[in-house]
Amino acid sequence: MTSIKATSGGESAVRVRGLVKHYGSTKALDGVDLDVRQGTVLGVLGPNGAGKTTLVRVLSTLVQPDAGTAMVAGYDVLTQPRQLRRVIGLTGQYASVDEKLSGRENLYMIGRLLDLSRKDARRRAEEMLERFSLTEAAKRPAAQYSGGMRRRLDLAASMVGHPAVLYLDEPTTGLDPRTRNEVWREVRRMVGDGSTVLLTTQYMEEAEQLADELTVVDRGRVIAEGRVDELKARIGGRTLRIRPTDGHRPAEMAEALAASPVTGVGGATADVEDGTVTVPIVDDDQLTAVVRLLAERGFGIAEIGTSLPSLDEVFLAVTGQKASVPQDPRPAADNSDDLEGAAV
Repeated sequence: MTSIKATSGGESAVRVRGLVKHYGSTKALDGVDLDVRQGTVLGVLGPNGAGKTTLVRVLSTLVQPDAGTAMVAGYDVLTQPRQLRRVIGLTGQYASVDEKLSGRENLYMIGRLLDLSRKDARRRAEEMLERFSLTEAAKRPAAQYSGGMRRRLDLAASMVGHPAVLYLDEPTTGLDPRTRNEVWREVRRMVGDGSTVLLTTQYMEEAEQLADELTVVDRGRVIAEGRVDELKARIGGRTLRIRPTDGHRPAEMAEALAASPVTGVGGATADVEDGTVTVPIVDDDQLTAVVRLLAERGFGIAEIGTSLPSLDEVFLAVTGQKASVPQDPRPAADNSDDLEGAAV
């Protein structure tokens, strides 16, 4: 197997250069470049229609690009698709299990298709059923599973073969918080075992929980990339949060800062209910000047800290759109897990 290197150093499990895909007059991918370092999670963020799913479909050999190159786990997407399919796993936006088969039969079938022995396929199926809390429903046809259970079964199926590279295309859409946490735990476990994950998501919490690095795409192009802290720092510095020793004085502190000669702190605001003052800062010199000024004016500081912009703010800044917020779907009938405890 050919070893390929990431531009940032270290082995690259996925390397994409100049990837283009047209659907009629629409450019779903417009010259995409990206690298996913081996044994890491790359989060691919972007609004609906940005090209995330098309990218996954190209890298999993489901569609052919119009131009560009892509290497995955040492295999060329265009010239070595059969070899590539044996070392990847894919979970799309919607569960794609065989509803006539039971949960156990679905996973056993996948194992056999991946050339596991009967014994190993059974063992792996049982292991994945347990990991995704599906053991009690293992004998029931997937058609009787709730939406959340089908999603978990689909995720389990994508992991049966210990894939070297796993594609997760918005994997937790529609899942309740408990199931979402189970998925996150399994992704971390796989990465700990050496797998590489390409994760597409609109959920900022998911990206922060899982991704080592991020790539933001919009209209088929990469518009930002880097580690989470790098992207946050790129869009506008830090926020200084101060809690005065006298909880009744945050408004006075904010007024003193706003009227001070210190550059850039005119935007200081007081949160009377929280008892804090927030100040936008751009560098350490400004932070030092704020602390010195408050000491000179007689303000005591009980607590002080700085924070970068939220990842949601980063997404909004680079794409002009708000990111999705995970909702708890448990009241919806399709995602209810009421059947999970039923007799098998």
